[in-house]
Amino acid sequence: MRPSRRGFLGAGLGLAAAPPLHALQAADPRHFAVESVELTPVLVPYRDAPARAMARELPHWQYLDICEVKLRSGHRGFGETLLWYTWGRTTDDHAKRAVGKNALELLWDDSLGAGLQIALFDAVARAADVPVHRLFGSAVRKKVPLSWWNIDMAADDMAAECREAHRQGYLAYKTKGRPWFDITRQMDAATKEVPPEFKIDMDFNATLLDAGRAIPILRDLEKYPHTDIYEEPIPQGDLEGNRKICESTRVKIAMHYGRPRPRVVVKEGICHGFVVGGGASRVMRTGAFCQEVEMPFWLQLVGTSITAAWSMQVGAALAQATWPAVNCHQLYRHAMLTEPIRLEGGLAAVPEKPGLGFELDRDLVQRLKIARPERMPDPPRLVVTSWPDGRKMVFASHGTVNFVLRPAMEGKVPFYEKGADTAVWPDDGSARFRELYEKARQGPVLLKE
Repeated sequence: MRPSRRGFLGAGLGLAAAPPLHALQAADPRHFAVESVELTPVLVPYRDAPARAMARELPHWQYLDICEVKLRSGHRGFGETLLWYTWGRTTDDHAKRAVGKNALELLWDDSLGAGLQIALFDAVARAADVPVHRLFGSAVRKKVPLSWWNIDMAADDMAAECREAHRQGYLAYKTKGRPWFDITRQMDAATKEVPPEFKIDMDFNATLLDAGRAIPILRDLEKYPHTDIYEEPIPQGDLEGNRKICESTRVKIAMHYGRPRPRVVVKEGICHGFVVGGGASRVMRTGAFCQEVEMPFWLQLVGTSITAAWSMQVGAALAQATWPAVNCHQLYRHAMLTEPIRLEGGLAAVPEKPGLGFELDRDLVQRLKIARPERMPDPPRLVVTSWPDGRKMVFASHGTVNFVLRPAMEGKVPFYEKGADTAVWPDDGSARFRELYEKARQGPVLLKE
């Protein structure tokens, strides 16, 4: 099933690349001067099931900076930055650079990082008495689709998470497809918990390697009516392989926007939609391109519910943001807002109140406040994958999602075998752990015991 390549929709959707100045002209420009910027480091713990899975590769996603901006008018805005997973980190130097400047002149500067940019938009929109999406242009929708995200996890945990997502009004769940879990077992367990209209999307991060090996696996997964989108099953630069995959499955194929060049992707028909992230300027430029070529996309902006609230405002203004946004906020035990984001039928209503439309839980911020770590927390741990015939393979995690991608490409890791299961072996102080950890840091270790 090859993606269609169609032309421009028309200019009537109100997409704008700059704030609508008519909403701001009545205010004294001096009131938009940035009076202060405050960064507060916090540790936001995961919920139980995500904690078990994220401990394997991404324990550092719990560390954030909460950014608060105060304008001379007295209006305040807030945002956040994941310290070690973001399109742009806000630093103390960025904060100092913003103080005294006109916030209107800073809004579209992506170099300021996620937290400060979100906070500036929130503060300016509050001062202008409009929701943030009005600073992007006319809204194209009043409700936005959101997805529930988890990293790959044990089948029982995935099933429980899908059940909980559906209970909370979600109709989409995105996860990772990995050779160290039995993905058929995961799908069998999860699909028993949710109706067919609940969609499950799987991101392979190129671990299916090539079209010849990928297509049988993708065809097997498409037997579930829940299966809706595959992200990057093989390397994105493999144009011919990706074209074969698009022609071989009913499931939509997604690629990260930018590589290969988007116009090449559309011309060659090698995916059905994009994964889009980044700062406000980049996202709006990307949205304009996707509107022109009628390519849908996921907004993938990662953080707690603060980032999800920002993503809702962005998604309200972008015509092609029709795939459920991936914000990962369901990972966390705390929303960081005074009220949760609620869904019905897979959709969340976009607030029409000024700013982001939500309020920061400042008491919670103070309770979760920590000293900012000097380096990314990456405690020693082993990842143990086992198969039904007794084989076990041990990996040393390096704090990245694709920590076995290269060994898989080199044929050192069993390729998506049935019955695979994986667990974390935390540092227990034993000599055996230390011995295996040092070996596994050099590459996968096959245990013969």
